[in-house]
Amino acid sequence: MTNRVIPPSELIINADGSAFHIHLTPDQLRDKVILVGDPGRVDMVASYFDTIDYSVTSREFHAIGGTYQGKPLMCISHGIGSDNMEIVVTELDALANIDFKTRMVKPEHRTLTMVRVGTSGSLQEDLHAGSYVVADKAIGTDGILNYYAGRNVVCDLLFEDKLVRHTGWMRSWAAPYVVDADCELADRIAGSDMVRGFTMAAVGFYAPQGRMIRVPLADPDLNGKIESFRYEGRPITNFEMESACLQGLARLLGHKAVTTCCIIAERRLTKANTDYKPAVNGLVQAVLDRI
Repeated sequence: MTNRVIPPSELIINADGSAFHIHLTPDQLRDKVILVGDPGRVDMVASYFDTIDYSVTSREFHAIGGTYQGKPLMCISHGIGSDNMEIVVTELDALANIDFKTRMVKPEHRTLTMVRVGTSGSLQEDLHAGSYVVADKAIGTDGILNYYAGRNVVCDLLFEDKLVRHTGWMRSWAAPYVVDADCELADRIAGSDMVRGFTMAAVGFYAPQGRMIRVPLADPDLNGKIESFRYEGRPITNFEMESACLQGLARLLGHKAVTTCCIIAERRLTKANTDYKPAVNGLVQAVLDRI
């Protein structure tokens, strides 16, 4: 696609020169980015920083930039769901690769390294609360990447086809998409002490993850089908809600991304741990050391 001037209605820039939703300016962007869902968790991550340069809050988006062991980095919250993740990744990329004065793509591409630190529910009996899982592949059920040209180039189409056939995926649901994490980044973050998994990013927290409260599920057997699915001999390990959008958009935009989660619920055993903050703190420290 030839370079063009991006209209103000497509890339909204605030009067202070910041990106519309996240309210960050280009000079506040760091190449290493930690993403968390909870705005309150940003302060916890930043408590490990050696220095803090700024703190910006807008809606559910809270960002703090600084240094950790000499590394310039930032932490930003994305809220809940892939729709929020799309906003954050798109605006971070705009800060990196769009000239806000000319509204044109910069001639030199700037690559960001993005690691999401989240919480998750396990789908396999041998994956217990307190475990850390790195998403080698992320399976999106939200449909967001299907709106972007080039999705087939960055997705594992064979995985998608086999999953649809195995589960009898309903036509009324968004077609799933499957995206690999950046291999080098996943290796670095996982080290030797994290589980390498296939993470399913559900489009919602309740029915899309097989939780029935008052309204019956369209397919009560879906979770069982997901749990029994195997691709190259490996199972889908866990549920969360943002990994696929992050990894998919990062690949389309030329960035490095991976999601790592702390397991706080064991879906097959119907167990949940609400006192998970110490385990999440440990995951944050590992990511800070390895990013």
